[in-house]
Formats: sequence, structure tokens, C-alpha cells
Amino acid sequence: MNDSTVLHDISPPNGDAALASKEGLAQDPRSVEDNSHLVSSSLDESTLPPVDGGKDAWLFLAACFVVEALVWGFPFSYGVFQEYYSTHEPFQGSGNIAVIGTCAMGIMYLDLPIVFGLLRRWPKYQRLSTTGGLITMCLALGMSSLSNNTTHLIITQGVFYAIGGSFAYSPCILFIDEWFNKRKGLAYGIMWAGTGLTGAILPLVMEWLLSTYGFRTTLRVWSVSLFLLTGPLLYFIKPRIPNTPSHSPHARDFAFILTSTFGIMQACNVIEALGFFLPTIYLPSFARTLGASRTLGALTVILFNVASVFGCVLMGAVVDKWHVTNCILVSTIGSTIGVFVIWGFSISLPPLYIFSLIYGLFAGSFTSTWPGIMRDVKKKRDNADPSMIFACLAAGRGVGNVASGPLSEALIHGFPWRGSAGFAYGSGYGALIVFTGLTAFFGGSSILGRRVGWL
Repeated sequence: MNDSTVLHDISPPNGDAALASKEGLAQDPRSVEDNSHLVSSSLDESTLPPVDGGKDAWLFLAACFVVEALVWGFPFSYGVFQEYYSTHEPFQGSGNIAVIGTCAMGIMYLDLPIVFGLLRRWPKYQRLSTTGGLITMCLALGMSSLSNNTTHLIITQGVFYAIGGSFAYSPCILFIDEWFNKRKGLAYGIMWAGTGLTGAILPLVMEWLLSTYGFRTTLRVWSVSLFLLTGPLLYFIKPRIPNTPSHSPHARDFAFILTSTFGIMQACNVIEALGFFLPTIYLPSFARTLGASRTLGALTVILFNVASVFGCVLMGAVVDKWHVTNCILVSTIGSTIGVFVIWGFSISLPPLYIFSLIYGLFAGSFTSTWPGIMRDVKKKRDNADPSMIFACLAAGRGVGNVASGPLSEALIHGFPWRGSAGFAYGSGYGALIVFTGLTAFFGGSSILGRRVGWL
């Protein structure tokens, strides 16, 4: 049943029946959080698709999985493009090649509060946002194939792609709170697993295309592929509760930012993000110091992404049942031990591959704890919009992502501790390993906030 059919099939109740219908919907345990901006008194819950299951909910989640995989998978695979641009004309020897990937991923994190705010302000454009965003991404990739310098690439493959990606992806988050309630964490985990899956496959595909056909053909092929793979699924990315013509948007309540719960969780989120991205950037080059070929070095990132698929789904299922700080603690313990004990003492490829799997399983699942954070923050501030909490958490992760670039360059400059420390700590990457481990450890500090009653 399409949206227009739903609206035409709903008969507006009259008198006391209208009040009863409105109250019944508001008190229904299946009703989504903060859906007052969508529900009118003329809407009967029995006419809507079920929450937490049913054909429509699972088709929506499947479509979100693919959108997540394709939109985010490309910037997560930028390392392949960076290596190509650095060694091939017309970009060889150019500066700011790394800025292209930073813009693509950083902007998609940082601009979500703005994009979410716009789509909440004008909800009738939420579904169109996915289509417009997809077209913008495809055009950006097409234009980037015409680039002759890094400035062109920064504007197209970096900035324009990121803006289009944000608008294409945002409706998935805005609508998921309507389709899933008790299984919300699992739904987020399944959706986010899409990035891990493409992170294991897309770099291999892109590397083959780049080496065989060059960057211009590669970008054009991916532009067409992105449109053909994503376009047919846009029909399923729709709200469970249709917008009514008489809808007037409510002002967003951002007071949740001032709560101690959000403050502590956000601080830990930013700290964790400062180190999270570093292993996936530097593991291939570290593997080559151990004698690995280019292919075996890239296997470290592939193993990380494969493990993160399972980590995201498992953590998503667990966060629906456990307190969020316990879930974060599990992620923290696994990540910290993996970094300090396994990566820190790796002097051959087998333990490095084991580290990639463990880090992907535990650190890769950290964002799957966000539904639990959203739930706890909303308990403190009932008027808070869960999607805006998500957007702010994403922006915090974006800050960590952007800042980690220059920090990592400083940490490996001159290869400190080389020859003066044992095992991997003396490889020249020792300071980077320690920094990654410390950020993983302090990223789990929210458990202390709970112990002292600040959460």
C-alpha cells in the first residue's frame, strides 16, 4: 500500500472517537519515540504497517542497508584512490590529496545536524531528499572524472559527493525510529553492517578498475552503478506514518545537549573517534614493514571490515537488552586489549590479521551503541528528538575523524621509538599504537559516569 492509498483509506474519526484514537496511538507501546510531529488525530494505528517486523519494515531496512553500504562505502574506500592519485598523472606530486577523502567522510558526519534540521522543518521533502541526494552524488562522481587537479577533486569527489550523500542517507535515520522500537538497536546494527560489507569488497573492485581503466572510467562506472543499484530501492525508503497536508513542524528541542548524560557520552564518542580510524589507514603500510605484499597488506583492512559486519549486528542486538554503558565497556575492553597486546606485540602477519579481526569486531561495533545512548538521553529529556541526538553524535564522530588526520601525521613523523622499543612499538608506529589504544580506553569512560551517578 503506497502513501496515497493510506491517506485515502483512513476515515477520520469524529467526536470522542477521535480523542480515543489519538490517545490510543500515543499510549501504544509499539508507537515510535517523538512521533508527535507526524501523527494527527485523524490517524488510526490499526491502518499502519506493524512496528518491529512485517514485510514493509524489513524491506525498508534492506533498502537502508544497501544505501548505507553504497553511500558510505565509497569514501571508506578512498585509500585506494589516494594511492592511485599520488602515483599517477595528472595528480602525482600534488598536495592535499588526503583532503579529498577527509572532506567526503568528514562533511557527511559534520553536516547531519543541519540536514536533519532542514528535513524536520520541511518533512514533505524527506522522501525527495533521497532522490535528490542520489542524483547529486552521481553528478559529483561524473564531474570528478573530468578533473585535472586536486582542487577539482576536492570540490566534486569531496564536498559535492558528501553533501549529496548526507541528503540521500538522512531519511534512513529519520524513518528508522518509526519502523523499529524494541528492535531499534538491531535495526541500526544491520544497517551499519552495510559499510563493513562494502569496505571488504569495494576496495578490491576499485583497485582493479583503477589499474585497468584509470580513474576517469572508474568514477564514471561507479556513478552509473550507484544510480542503478540504489535508484530502484528508493521506493522502500518511506515513513511508516505518512505526513498529513495540515502538518505544521514543531520546534526542535536541543536542551538535551546540556544534560550530563549527553555531555559524557559525546565526550567519550569524540575521544574514541580520534583513534578509531587510524588502524584502517596505517595497517597496510605497517604490514609492509613486516614484509607483506601490497595484496596481503590490504587484507588487514578487509578482515577489519568483515569483522565489523558481525560486530555491528551483534552489538545492535545486545544494546536492545543491556544498559548502553555495559555495551560500550565490552567494545572498549576488546578494542584496548587488541591494540596494546596484539597489535603492539605483532612482529609477523598472523597476529596482525588476528588484531584486524578483533579490532573490527569490537571497535567497529562502537557506533551500534548509539541507539542506547539515544534512549538514555531521551529519558533525561523527554522532548528530545532521537534523530537529532543521532545527528549530534555523528557530528562528534566527524570532529574526531577530521582531527585524527593531522594528529596521526604528527604521531608517525620521523618514526619515533624506532629501534628503541620492542616489538611493534619499536617499528616507528609505536606512538600511533599507543595513541589508538588510549583513545579506545578513554572512549569507554562512560561506565565511570554511571558509577558516580552522572548518567
